[in-house]
Amino acid sequence: MLITHDTRCALDTVVDLVNTAPEDDTAADGLPDVATLADFVRNHEISDVGVLSEFDLSAVRKIRGRFAAVFAAPDARTAAGQINELVAAAGTTPRLTDHDGYDWHVHYFAPGASIADHLAADCGMALAFFVVAGEQERLRRCEAPDCRRAFVDLSRNRSRRYCDSRTCGNRLHVAAYRARRKEAAG
Repeated sequence: MLITHDTRCALDTVVDLVNTAPEDDTAADGLPDVATLADFVRNHEISDVGVLSEFDLSAVRKIRGRFAAVFAAPDARTAAGQINELVAAAGTTPRLTDHDGYDWHVHYFAPGASIADHLAADCGMALAFFVVAGEQERLRRCEAPDCRRAFVDLSRNRSRRYCDSRTCGNRLHVAAYRARRKEAAG
């Protein structure tokens, strides 16, 4: 599957956004305030964003929950319906642009769109490309029992199971190894 630079950036953004959500009622929100949202925007180099407000923070948190539902969708039809709703609500206006030293590419958000609409349009379209390509199953959650972080499986054979093989994957492999050794030792 060919993934353009813009699509990859949008995928990274939506995964990072979904992963800011608290895992449960005791965990802290990864987007606690407007300053953190501004850092998120800056770190992901999201263009055409004006001054952010509490309203923007609330709207982005709602969009985040809707994106999380896409990653949890049981099938392509469900994911497609969720993505269609996200993109339609954003009032997309696709346009070609060549800003900040990047060649021509498509922005799906309308000029002057809120950050929530911007994310819904651009990230929603990135996820839509996966559904169209028959690759919805690549939108996954980590299989580690104590981790449910979202990720996009870009491995050739669709075999990635953990959000990060160096942390979750390694931790589970070490635990399995120790269990086998303990069992062998009697």
